[in-house]
Amino acid sequence: MARKVKETDDLPKAKINKTSLRKALRIFEYTGKHKWKLYLGLVFLLLTGGTALLFPMMLGSLVKTIEHKDFSTINDIGIYLIIVLSLQSVFSYFRIYLFVNYTENTLASLRQAVYSHLISLPMSFFVQQRVGDLNSRMSADISQIQDTLTTTIAEFLRQFILVIGGIILLLYISPKLTLMMLAIVPVVAVAAVVFGRFIRKTSKEVQEKIAGSNTIIEETLQGIANVKAFANEFFENARYKKSTEEIVINAIKGGKYRGGFASFIIFCLFGSIVAVIWYGVFLASKNQLLIGDLISFILYSAFVGASFGGIAELYAQLQKAIGSVERVFEILDEKREELDITSIHTNMDRVEGNVRFENIAFTYPSRKEIQVLKNITLTAKKGETVAIVGPSGSGKSTLIGLLLRFYDPENGTLFIDEKDAKSYSLTALRNNMAIVPQDVLLFGGTIKENIAYGKPSATIAEIAEAARKANALEFIDTFPEKFETIVGERGVKLSGGQRQRIAIARAVLKDPSILILDEATSSLDSESERVVQEALDKLMVGRTSFVIAHRLSTIRKADKIVVIDKGAVRESGTHEELMQLENGMYRSLSNLQMQLA
Repeated sequence: MARKVKETDDLPKAKINKTSLRKALRIFEYTGKHKWKLYLGLVFLLLTGGTALLFPMMLGSLVKTIEHKDFSTINDIGIYLIIVLSLQSVFSYFRIYLFVNYTENTLASLRQAVYSHLISLPMSFFVQQRVGDLNSRMSADISQIQDTLTTTIAEFLRQFILVIGGIILLLYISPKLTLMMLAIVPVVAVAAVVFGRFIRKTSKEVQEKIAGSNTIIEETLQGIANVKAFANEFFENARYKKSTEEIVINAIKGGKYRGGFASFIIFCLFGSIVAVIWYGVFLASKNQLLIGDLISFILYSAFVGASFGGIAELYAQLQKAIGSVERVFEILDEKREELDITSIHTNMDRVEGNVRFENIAFTYPSRKEIQVLKNITLTAKKGETVAIVGPSGSGKSTLIGLLLRFYDPENGTLFIDEKDAKSYSLTALRNNMAIVPQDVLLFGGTIKENIAYGKPSATIAEIAEAARKANALEFIDTFPEKFETIVGERGVKLSGGQRQRIAIARAVLKDPSILILDEATSSLDSESERVVQEALDKLMVGRTSFVIAHRLSTIRKADKIVVIDKGAVRESGTHEELMQLENGMYRSLSNLQMQLA
């Protein structure tokens, strides 16, 4: 049966040197008050290794009683062996318990630190990262660190103790036999480990081929209507046949390697053991070695050989762990936004809602060759509704990003209530704003939890009132579980209009001074748009509202309409004023939409 591939198997390794070790040691910054558990665990580790080294020597002493025909100490040695085994069991228990306890507490601190830092990073970081990569650092990389702190480090040190202690005791028993053993057994053991890793690599390739064939099945069955509509059964069958044939080729190749590995183990590894035993018997026949010492020697040789092989594998795991630590700390080394995420903010400093963009220019850090906004000047007074229209890519959403301070302008100033927006804390500023986007993201919990996201401390009465104002009660009451209805991942159990009304209820509950509507009705059918627009009209009353819209019919009542094209303001005024402009962009867009309606 092929070995199951773990997600940590794909993690890249890092070279172990002074620099990488210094970075890796940063993990201990998160130990806190649990450091003593690590030190005590190391003490028990030494005791475990020491008792393990006593065992072969005492077995040899037991055999020597036969050679010396002195059986008076048999019972004493047997009792000592039981005591040693008992002590080793107790030491091993406390070693494992202390290392696990220390690791879990340390990693809990690390996870919390990474997550809180991650969600505090600016949007400029997230637009350049893949969610899958960040998730891997939080899961696979930290799992690798967990395995290392819990098991690998302790096992590496234990194997090292066994190798050093074993070799010293082997030299004490028989220097001649030790030199022969060191010339054969460790080399063969390390070769076996290298060969074994190569075998696992081929097994992993087979598993990847199997996963690829399963993907073909999944894609075909999910798109079976398309397969049949295009009469592509032959194509899919040929594709799957080719995939399974590749599995066979790789599996047979893996079988050859496994067969060669079995032959290697039988001949070389066991052959080297036979050679050591033969030479030991030869020395015993010359009265240069006692049989009891030979038994001890063989056991110590097994310890040393196994530990040599184990150290090679554990060293590879340490390389992966150091790589994982480096990738995790890359996140922690990123400059975070100045946010206060230590508590829920209920008593925020409320702004009036006067907004002014003054000669704003902006270029995305990842696309420095394209200036997205060019000297934008725009004013919105308290309670006004300002609509922002223009072609796709003109800079509308970027302007909203600057308002939320996802980014700061490279030139110009954003004023809130005639104060530079940078003079406000980000937490306080964003607490005064709410956004209803085109693509509403609902979390996988209940309707109540999703609405309460606008105000986590809200009571059920406040949540229900927000839902009523958002025209959401009419569909929530039709569900058997009302507000406790699970919306599903990303809100898949709700329609587009229902999701929008949940998002509006969330904004109502937050009660912002500044409201942002980012094409909130553009993807809805006519009936859903009517209901949602009614809720939005209620929500905008008394607030400074910025509305991005493609459907110009929804913004005719706006106090001001700003037309942006290629990053610059082309026109500004009311609907009536802009419709009077000859060859005006807004007038052209409006007439075009009326013709297409």
